[in-house]
Amino acid sequence: MEYEFTLKFALPANHRPVDELVELLGEAGCEDALVGIGQAGRIALDFTRDADSAKSAIFSALGAVKAAIPGAKLLEVTPDFVGLSDISDCVGVTRQNMRKLMLTHKDHFPIPVHEGSAALWHLSPVLIWLRERANYTIPPTLLDVAHIAMQINLAKEASQIERGVQRELVELVA
Repeated sequence: MEYEFTLKFALPANHRPVDELVELLGEAGCEDALVGIGQAGRIALDFTRDADSAKSAIFSALGAVKAAIPGAKLLEVTPDFVGLSDISDCVGVTRQNMRKLMLTHKDHFPIPVHEGSAALWHLSPVLIWLRERANYTIPPTLLDVAHIAMQINLAKEASQIERGVQRELVELVA
């Protein structure tokens, strides 16, 4: 199956010229990615990868990038953190329709990761909710990629928690 996802990295301070990095990425197996280099010190790879599973697709792409650019630091795997506009784009409805659906079902709609002037959700729980509660047809590849992207992003962030704090938090947030 084909899986679409984006990997965003911070480049190491002593990285090679960008043209060389693009060559190295191709040689490492990233020929199925569009490479974005618009921001200094950052690189984004937009993949369309054929694999047996979303996990296999994303993990193989991560391995290829790390082999091509040692020292690159993963910033984010997408799609994961999304606003209402992103969600509506994924499922093919207007933002207003998605907002109405969220407000109508506010007691059951997934809780945002961040609330404020702009709310953010993990895409995976929202897609599952839309499929199970609102009878939306969600492409299985999108659901699988969103799930793995969320798992990787959560693991990346959780790795920064101090052990003592982590032990105390387990009891408080469960």
